[in-house]
This record gives sequence, C-alpha cells and structure tokens, in this order.
Amino acid sequence: MDTIAYSDFEKVEIRVGTIIKVDPFPEARKPAYKLTIDFGTDFGTKRSSAQITKHYAPEALLGRQVAAVVNFPPRQIGPFMSEVLTLGFPDSEGGVVLISPTLAVPNGGKLF
Repeated sequence: MDTIAYSDFEKVEIRVGTIIKVDPFPEARKPAYKLTIDFGTDFGTKRSSAQITKHYAPEALLGRQVAAVVNFPPRQIGPFMSEVLTLGFPDSEGGVVLISPTLAVPNGGKLF
C-alpha cells in the first residue's frame, strides 16, 4: 500500500447527503439502483449509481444519510450519468454495506 500526504487526503471531498429518491437501474450490468442524494444548499442534489441491492430495499434507503465523494468527474454508466461515488465497504461475500453517520448531521458536511 502506498502512503499519501495529508494534503492528498484533503483534496478528496467526502460529503454526507440524504437519499431522497431511489430508482431501479435494469440496464446496469450488475444489480444497482439510481440514487438521488441531497447534499444541502452548497452542493445541491446529485445522482449516483450504486450496487447496493443485496442489503438494501429502495424503501429502506429513502431518508438514509450516506457518504459520497463529490469531486470526482461525472462517470457514464450505461445510459446513466453518475455524478458522485457513494461509499461503502464489502461484506464477506462482496456485497456493499453503506457508510453512514451514526447520528443525523447536516447535509453537505465534510468528512475529516
């Protein structure tokens, strides 16, 4: 593993947002949802493709706060433009477990 300087970490904008809409993404190669996430007044709403169908039903995601990288360039995923990278860890079988704050925090807050 390469080490990085703290200044490198500071360049990554990891922000918290609330999922406000979940749509199916049947065109995705692997099962996924199209998420709309509210990052507050400074960042607005952004969309993300997320392969999180193993552990999360759409109705359980609405209102959930998640962490995402908001300063990567948008990425075309099939017919969908993903604007942020929603973050999670793999479980023992490779399914994604989302990163979320344990208490409610203001949307747009930066991870430090």
